[in-house]
Amino acid sequence: METVTNSAIRPALLQSLIDYAEHGITIAEREGNDTILLYVNRAFEQMTGYNAEDCLYQDCRFLQSDDRDQAELSRIRSAIESEQPVRVILRNYRKDGSLFWNDLSISPFFDEEEGVMYYIGVQKDVTELVALQTELADVKARLAALGG
Repeated sequence: METVTNSAIRPALLQSLIDYAEHGITIAEREGNDTILLYVNRAFEQMTGYNAEDCLYQDCRFLQSDDRDQAELSRIRSAIESEQPVRVILRNYRKDGSLFWNDLSISPFFDEEEGVMYYIGVQKDVTELVALQTELADVKARLAALGG
């Protein structure tokens, strides 16, 4: 029986795999105080309504619109400053202005060859889950009020 070794995936195949992933995938790098997007996959475009031309070379903050008073945003900033991974659920807004809840995971990656810190983001729309959790909390509160 042959031993399977960990071999590199062809760059074109890797690009296609990432482009067709179910969840949004972004790659960003620090530029001053901003973390600018260098890549977004198709799922990100579909989830947000923004195409790559709309958002590349911008900081991801545009997804929060004017809704910047979220505690999770400071967790993201702290994680980026300390080069640590982080996972949060944020209120984000599509290009058409509609709200969606984004389960966002960010992982830092330092490329020793280029001397650059990259950030890999994975985004999942959890709007339905958040709505169900809110509804469940409301039902529990009403039941508790009835039961005293």
